[in-house]
Amino acid sequence: MARRENTPRRRRTPSRTSASRVLAVCCGQTERAYLDGLKRLSKPVTLRSVVKVGSPAQLVRHAVKLREKDRDGFDEYWCVVDVDDFDIDEAVAVAVATGISLAVSNPCFEVWLILHFADCTAGIASPMAAAEKLRRHLPRYSKGVLDFALFAERVDKAVARAKALGPGNPSSDMWRLVEVVRKH
Repeated sequence: MARRENTPRRRRTPSRTSASRVLAVCCGQTERAYLDGLKRLSKPVTLRSVVKVGSPAQLVRHAVKLREKDRDGFDEYWCVVDVDDFDIDEAVAVAVATGISLAVSNPCFEVWLILHFADCTAGIASPMAAAEKLRRHLPRYSKGVLDFALFAERVDKAVARAKALGPGNPSSDMWRLVEVVRKH
């Protein structure tokens, strides 16, 4: 039997960083279903989504209240909002003043979903028009019901397309939240 050298063993320092915890307040079930699917793709991140119906500014204020009551220690607080017919400037001002991050889609979240399938550069008149445009790629699309598996392999393309858009109609900042969730 061979004898082992008496060399000291060094413990390895852990190479994993602790998982981030992100809370996202969103305005509807479609957004929540997307975020729930995204968190399954991004294992080390804890992503919790909360639905709050209201204006973008109301969602930001709700996120602030959740942060004040937070005992779980979320690292980041986000609001996923649509422009629709809202004055987004108020939400932006409240978010900046309170340190809440925004993922704004103009005119609506469906723009982000469309970007998974195609470029979207022409203005979109309404959320209904955006849903119709999305149905060209997903004929069975229905607001509030979302199968994330249809989007999972296309997230990188959506991020690239959204980054190329810039502000205005159409646009979506969802890529920023996606990158936060996937960076780990």
